[in-house]
Amino acid sequence: MNNSNYVPFGDLKGGRLILAAFVLALANFMVVLDMTIANVSVPHITGSLAVSSSQGTWVITSYAVAEAICVPLTGWLAGRFGAVRLFVISLIGFTAFSILCGLSTSLEMLVFCRIGQGLFGGPIMPLSQTLLMRIFPPEKQSQAMGMWAMTTVVGPILGPILGGTISDNLSWHWIFFINIPVGIFCAIAALRLLKPAETLISKIRIDTIGLFLLILWIGALQLMLDLGHENDWFNSTFICVLAVITVVGLVLFIIWEMTEQHPVVNIQIFRYRGFTFSVLSLAFAFGAFFSSIVLIPQWVQINLGYTATWAGYLTATMGFGSLLMSPIVAKMATKYDQRILASFGLSLLAVVTLMRAFWTTDADFMALAWPQILQGFAVPFFFIPLSNMALASVQPHEMASAAGLMNFLRTMAGAIGASIAVTLWDDHAKVARSEMVSNLHVDEVQNTLTQAGVSSQGALGYISSLVDKEALTLSANHVFLILAMVFVFAALIVWLAPRPKLRTGGGSHVHSCSSLMT
Repeated sequence: MNNSNYVPFGDLKGGRLILAAFVLALANFMVVLDMTIANVSVPHITGSLAVSSSQGTWVITSYAVAEAICVPLTGWLAGRFGAVRLFVISLIGFTAFSILCGLSTSLEMLVFCRIGQGLFGGPIMPLSQTLLMRIFPPEKQSQAMGMWAMTTVVGPILGPILGGTISDNLSWHWIFFINIPVGIFCAIAALRLLKPAETLISKIRIDTIGLFLLILWIGALQLMLDLGHENDWFNSTFICVLAVITVVGLVLFIIWEMTEQHPVVNIQIFRYRGFTFSVLSLAFAFGAFFSSIVLIPQWVQINLGYTATWAGYLTATMGFGSLLMSPIVAKMATKYDQRILASFGLSLLAVVTLMRAFWTTDADFMALAWPQILQGFAVPFFFIPLSNMALASVQPHEMASAAGLMNFLRTMAGAIGASIAVTLWDDHAKVARSEMVSNLHVDEVQNTLTQAGVSSQGALGYISSLVDKEALTLSANHVFLILAMVFVFAALIVWLAPRPKLRTGGGSHVHSCSSLMT
């Protein structure tokens, strides 16, 4: 937005302008916090609802999938209902589903409510950014976006800590209830303050068939990944049917979107080589990245006896490096070949993930924290350059569609990656346990423990617990080794993109970069 296009809205100046900016930033903070707060609470949720750890991951992936579906629709919804009206409706819906999440008594109900949260929460982040840019004059937009970006960076630092503290001292239900006062305040304040900044409403056509096919194949894919483990994968007719629906739905979706005049997802942007390989690298990297931040809190709580609070502290250490390096890397991206920066960041993430592949059951807090800290420093090095490269590859009038497509694929990659990683973790743990039991002289160990004063039943329980912990650790090491190879692959395919032109990234990648921290 330039000076000639800027029109002051109502009396949004001085204190009212600052309050409006605070409300927008707070709403964004609430959504970002909600994305990260559940990660460390999964063991509490699974224990309370009596489900497995792999099923507990559905609480995270269901939200991510719903958000991914809603992201491409934000522009159409804003045009159809108005940006401010949509923002308020999204806040009300998000708050209502937060209440229902907290009241959930079964996994099915919780997952359904998380899907509702994702559908209403998806538009809040891009709308808060859009409205912030709309209410501030051009000369102050950079400062405003700086404040907005800080909420998205601080949210993932506080989220795990807050989630762990609440889960340990109250109950996991309260990680959702804390959204209620924030959501109500933001909705009322936005309705009172932002009404003058409402956008024009027009009857914009929606690609109904494309949207249906999008929901069909994504839903089938996620169900296949989440339920495959419970149903013995392709030995189950149900899983085979889901696989067929996924493949057929995806093919039909691609064909339809290629020929549709107003596609819900503009896949023709893939004709740009720079965009294709930048986004492909980003998707693989983010899938591996999100898998690790979902897996680590569960492993340290199940295996090492960490409380949710301390798992939160461990997870949060990553945020400080990202907070420090983001502005530095953003400046470097305007001076150096961004492929080099991205490859460096991805290679460092591969090294960090490889360090985790050697974790043991007696690892102390600092041994676990150092890879997290280094990961925080590495994240901006790959994410900012790849976002810039992708958006710089397309024509200016295609940038909005490119940003939407990039965020859609990033979010989907995270959900799919987390589902696959947790499934691999659980499956390989069973194999490792079986191998250890077959090579273990149980009778000898039991006799030794019995002679030491342990009851026969207690000795068997101790042996079983020890084998389970070692099996889960070996399996986690195995998964981290695979994730390290994914990072290496992502680092290599960056070089298939053409050398990007050196230019300032500006605000076009802010949403993408900030939302990575979720």
